[in-house]
Amino acid sequence: MQSVHIKEVILHHTTVSLIAPFTTSFGTMVDKDVCLVEVVDESGVSGWGETVTSNEPYYNEETTATAVYILKEFLIPRLLKQEISHPNVVHDMLSFVRRNNIAKASIETAIWDVFAKKNDTSIAELLGGTQTEIPVGKSIGIQDTPALLVEKVRTFMDEGFKKIKVKIKPGADLEYLNAVREEFPDIPLMADANSAYTLNDIDHLKKLDALNLMMIEQPLSHDDIVDHRILQQELTTPVCLDESVHSLDDARKAIELGSCKVINIKIGRVGGLYESKRIHDLCLEKGIPVWCGGMLETGIGRAHNIQLTTLKNFTIPGDTAPSAHYWKEDIVTPEIVMDHGIIHVPSGDGIGYEVDQEKLSKVLISSERITEVETTHPIPSV
Repeated sequence: MQSVHIKEVILHHTTVSLIAPFTTSFGTMVDKDVCLVEVVDESGVSGWGETVTSNEPYYNEETTATAVYILKEFLIPRLLKQEISHPNVVHDMLSFVRRNNIAKASIETAIWDVFAKKNDTSIAELLGGTQTEIPVGKSIGIQDTPALLVEKVRTFMDEGFKKIKVKIKPGADLEYLNAVREEFPDIPLMADANSAYTLNDIDHLKKLDALNLMMIEQPLSHDDIVDHRILQQELTTPVCLDESVHSLDDARKAIELGSCKVINIKIGRVGGLYESKRIHDLCLEKGIPVWCGGMLETGIGRAHNIQLTTLKNFTIPGDTAPSAHYWKEDIVTPEIVMDHGIIHVPSGDGIGYEVDQEKLSKVLISSERITEVETTHPIPSV
């Protein structure tokens, strides 16, 4: 296969607005700053990734501003002018920086895109993915009333979504989920708590068992594995880990402890496609189903999610809803669309979609071209 020699990296600073506010236990988001990372090979081929960060460090420690800083001061200087024999090696090349996984993933995924395009193939094929159709779930933010939530669910089920995920928090949980179950007794339904509960809430959370949920996602602390084991022992509802799993090693420990029965793999959270595949492979070996969670990505990040989800153990519909469900206008062409709850994996090279420069210009704040290593920090050699 042809290797990639990184000639330059372009950081495109954008602000994108959601069609409607999205509320979780963290707060409400109406827009977000996104840095789109374009990696250019010496042959002129471009690959794209994005920082799937929020404006505030509420999901994890990163923000878009900190991710850009880490990219400019540490990650890009490590990769610029280097020859990459395969995207798998990028993970180890960037391991000298601890955590900052979203920043790492933004450039690692761009390199996967370049590499796939140079070798006339898709990222899915490079990863070993075989699925050609991706079932799609819908994530619904916290609503003002249970009745409003029920109507949202009705709308999305009528559109064909294969799974409904409802954000919950104390005071907006049982009543809301009960209302949905009463109206829709058989739909695939799950709850996402985003670390809003503690072990003191065990008796309360045990009431979820009567609702036949697919899972409850990350009910306890964002950095916990041990307490989730205690909770899983008390619940028949499967516990799904999200924020607690940042690496293959985290996944291994959680599975060995019995802290979960499902794992949500987010490319940004675990540092890229290579680590995502390693976690997928471990879960496949251990009989733990996985699914791909969303981070309110633009079409670039969404396209990477689609490529990853072609792997065989992604048996649960992910949060890869069509672009039109989140953005007034996305930046990729063709638009990512859904057909009766299914996204058909594109046949093109790389991520399978192209960046629409005209649409990008509408959300672009500035672009920063980096062609030389400029940093005052010592960067380890290859």
